[in-house]
Amino acid sequence: METPASARRRRGRRAGLALVAFATALPFIGTATPSAAAPPALAALSAYAADPGDSKKFQQLNRQIEKLDKEYGGDLAKLKDAQYAARKSLQKSQDLQQDLLEARDLVAQLAATQYMMNGEDPTVTFVTDANPSDLLSNATLVSHLAQNKAGRVKQIQKLVQDELQARRQAEQKMAQLKKEIKDLLSRKAEIKALVKRYKPESPSIGMGGVTPRMLRAKNTIDLETGPFPVIGCTRPGDPQDHGTGRACDFMVTTGGAMATGSAQSKGDAAAQYAITHARSLGIKYVIWRQRIYDMRSPGWRMMENRGGTTANHYDHVHISVF
Repeated sequence: METPASARRRRGRRAGLALVAFATALPFIGTATPSAAAPPALAALSAYAADPGDSKKFQQLNRQIEKLDKEYGGDLAKLKDAQYAARKSLQKSQDLQQDLLEARDLVAQLAATQYMMNGEDPTVTFVTDANPSDLLSNATLVSHLAQNKAGRVKQIQKLVQDELQARRQAEQKMAQLKKEIKDLLSRKAEIKALVKRYKPESPSIGMGGVTPRMLRAKNTIDLETGPFPVIGCTRPGDPQDHGTGRACDFMVTTGGAMATGSAQSKGDAAAQYAITHARSLGIKYVIWRQRIYDMRSPGWRMMENRGGTTANHYDHVHISVF
């Protein structure tokens, strides 16, 4: 005859087995029968729950960027924009991977609790949130998963799909970064000749901290395409060209307003003048309207969205010199 204590032990062992089994069989939740095929998104849960070496690959690319930055005249803004995009996409993928692991464990725990309660769902307060990304937070996720089996499956499916999309985007961004590095390496001789022609100049005092080359470029562009509402050059502490006196921002609007009409035309003219006269002025690159034109890899290229009018250079033309 089974005693109450032995029954509790047997029930506990069964619950533990249920927890493990549920975590293992998660792809089959919500299917018609245990033998039914798992939804594609759920079937991918285990396969995409770990970093497949992407972080290591990104670190290797970063080391190449540091080396190129020193050899190719500094501040490879076009390359660093691709680096920024890859870093952002990789981080999103990693965050979703972690959420995916937590979701799997949480669903398994809910299944075990439900088993212990004779098949009844545990009572968890439902929390709603207008921001879809917040559904991935633990509190909202637990409450959402606790509603019913269909809800659990739907949430996990969305999470898996989001992670797969983020993974693909990260792979695309890293492929673009590799392409940018390969392009620069293929132009090594040409770029080194360009860098040699424009020997780096020392920051100065008494001229606002800009280099003589930047001062000449600023005065020439201002004379030919100005006047501008304001021109900003040195920025102490800036890790890029503004910090070394090798860059100026030619503002075409004030107060962060998007340039349109005559203001946009003025920006277009300044950017084009700098590109056309890059050889005589020693221009390294131009950024205008979320695009960059680098003399070391000529041609306009779109940049990543930095989140604002000024950050995306829609109100000013950034010009850097060697």
